[in-house]
Amino acid sequence: MSHTVEWNVRLRLVEEDDGTTKAHVELDTGTTALTGHGAAHCHPADPNVPEIGDELAAGRAMNNLAQQLLNAAERDIESRGGPRPGTRRAAGWLT
Repeated sequence: MSHTVEWNVRLRLVEEDDGTTKAHVELDTGTTALTGHGAAHCHPADPNVPEIGDELAAGRAMNNLAQQLLNAAERDIESRGGPRPGTRRAAGWLT
């Protein structure tokens, strides 16, 4: 059985005057929306390179979103009688 879906992701980056870059990532699955957040701070002794702040903040926001997705999947597995995360069983979803 084939299954294809398309999820939309929107990422917004804002660099503030104090050298802080904030990231806000939104995932819309069509039935669920999740939001991830991340930030990066430029050390005063380091040169201000916006691209590095963007990469760090975006990566942290996406990591936050990824953890939320994994937590949701684990809850769904458990609600359907699956094993608790970190346990093994012969067949089924691996967590």
